Formats: sequence, C-alpha cells, structure tokens
Amino acid sequence: MFNLLMFNVDWPSGSASLPVGRMFEYTDDRSAAEFRDDTGGPLLDRLAALPCLFCREGTADEEAHVGRITSARVVGTVVSIEVGLDKDVPPLENSTIYANRAELRMSNEFEFSRNHWAVKDADLYRFLFRHSRRARQRPVVFQIPEHEKLEPDLASAMMPFDPSFDGVHAAIRLAASNASLRCERADDIWEYEEVIRDVVALIDRSRVVVCDCTGRNPNVFYETGIAHTLGRDVVLITQSEHDIPFDLRHLRHIRYCNTAEGRGDLASALERRMKAILGR
Repeated sequence: MFNLLMFNVDWPSGSASLPVGRMFEYTDDRSAAEFRDDTGGPLLDRLAALPCLFCREGTADEEAHVGRITSARVVGTVVSIEVGLDKDVPPLENSTIYANRAELRMSNEFEFSRNHWAVKDADLYRFLFRHSRRARQRPVVFQIPEHEKLEPDLASAMMPFDPSFDGVHAAIRLAASNASLRCERADDIWEYEEVIRDVVALIDRSRVVVCDCTGRNPNVFYETGIAHTLGRDVVLITQSEHDIPFDLRHLRHIRYCNTAEGRGDLASALERRMKAILGR
C-alpha cells in the first residue's frame, strides 16, 4: 500500500496543509476502513508508515516525488504534514503515472484533476522499478544530470557551423517540423558558459539527433559518439559517403546534394526516417 497525495503544493519545501475532508477520496472502502479510527478520523501514525507518492495536478510533465510523511497532525479541518522526499528516487512525470495508472489502482483521469489524499492497495516500489529513470555513471569532462529527462518532441542537429550549411540546417528543421518535432542546434541555446555543456545537454534531451558527417568535422564526430553513448536515435547524413567514419559505415545514412533540389530530397528523407523512429 502507499499514500497518494495529489495537491498543488510545493512538495520539495517539506511541508503542506491539506483539508481533512479530502482524505480517502478515490480509496476503496476496505483500505479506507483500515486507516480510520472508531470516529471515522484518520489514523495518521499508521498512514505515516506507508510510502508516499507526492503529486501535483495534471497529466503532463508535472513532477511527482517519492518519500515519507515525517509528522502529521489535525487542527480543526486541516491536516498539517511534514514530508521527506527520497533523494535516491528520481522524480516521475505525471505523464508516466497517467499512462500506467492502472498499476497504481488509479481509476480515471479525474484523479489527476482533483486535490485529494488516497490510499492505494498497490506496490509503489514495483511500479518505480518498472518506470522510473535509472541512475547512471556520469562523465567528468562535462556534466549531465544523474537521471535523464528526454524531451519527446525535440530533435537536434549536429553539423559544422559554416554559412554553406545554412540551407542544410533549414532542411533539417523542415523535416523535424513535418514530423511534429522542434529542432535545435547548439547555437540556438545558451544555458552554460562552456559550449560543450550546451551541446551535451541538447543531445541528452533530444529524441532524435541528426549528425552531418560532411567534411569529416571532428566536432561532429565527437558529438555523434556522445549521442550513441547516451542511447539516442542518431540519423547520419552526408554529402559524400567517404566522409562516414569507418566504424560507422555499417549504419545506414542519408546522402544528399547541397542544392535546392538536393536539400528538398534531404528534408523528405529525414522526415520519413524521423516518423519511423517515432512510430508515426
């Protein structure tokens, strides 16, 4: 069993005040009875012994946290709680919880749009084992988050920063747009002082990474290696197949001509490949 607290409060702050009347909503009668006293009030000490999933309302990218209730008391019609979040468990997104809500005994979408405290007869830790983002060993040359946070609508372009590639960049962006993705390049963002951190952060968030091997640019090769290491879907493109490194020649690539017609063909081929990756 576990507590599900769905309230629009700042859970990382460590404290919250909730209406007692919202307790045991969306809870089956048997579970509710187990945690009520003879007067119908909540048995807070018994509830505090359960693991907790602390959520905000919504079914998108709202963050949910796993933790415990460290103290709780009822004052009038309000229950005040202190909470401790488990730092070893990465935050979940509500979209993941919503997509797999049956495993947590969450009956319908209304549970994600109403403030309430429920008790669920389900194994929270088994759910986390199946669906939480896994921790990973991190590099020392540049920094990446301990837990990945992929943006499913993001594509990125790794290519030489040269005006002669502006049309190619436009073709990649067009293909991404037609595949319902947005496309970014490292020069589109400035999150860190070090350019390499921006590049790596962009690759790490991307669903699809397009790498242009034309001219055997060493930066592009380095970025391609990073993308492969991080497990991203990489699409190789080039104006000459001889520019594909030996170790990557077993992978399929898209060859194009840097002309108006050639870039149009590139956009079409990339769109098809992106849609195939996304399963659309």
